[in-house]
Amino acid sequence: MTTAIFIILAFFLLLIAFILLTILYVVDLKTMYLPDKYVFPYAVCGIGFHTLTAFQMLSPTGMIAGGLLGFGLLFMVRYFGTLYYKQEAMGLGDVKLYGAAGLWLGPLMLAYALSIGAFCVVLHGILVAIANKKKNGKFTLKRLKIPAGPGFIVGIMLIMGYALLIPLIA
Repeated sequence: MTTAIFIILAFFLLLIAFILLTILYVVDLKTMYLPDKYVFPYAVCGIGFHTLTAFQMLSPTGMIAGGLLGFGLLFMVRYFGTLYYKQEAMGLGDVKLYGAAGLWLGPLMLAYALSIGAFCVVLHGILVAIANKKKNGKFTLKRLKIPAGPGFIVGIMLIMGYALLIPLIA
């Protein structure tokens, strides 16, 4: 096969990844749940993408390091948050999502995605608190229950577009 075909197939996997992330965004916003049936294909697409691009954008070592960092970091946040709040602080779906995103982005770009995503989660929480204030007259961020996935997904999609889509089509 020619290089052009590999690039087209890689672009197709990137498109599928964006579709899966969009589905995950909507599902998590509605149900506060990130189903494995969308997270795992997203991870597999990342492995396929980098294989098809001959690991030009991210080495196999970078993929593994990113996957472990994404999963491990969010697992620690979940674990210590659950200890602190004495209730589940973050779902395992968010943890798995960041493990999968690490396969796509590697450690450095994953850190950028996590920073943007965390900002989006906080912004979402503030907007929900403002909406709640309009409803019941009370503004509070304490024990606010919002899904983290949508904010995380915004960060992941922005960095995927910057780090993978633009170089692929340029």
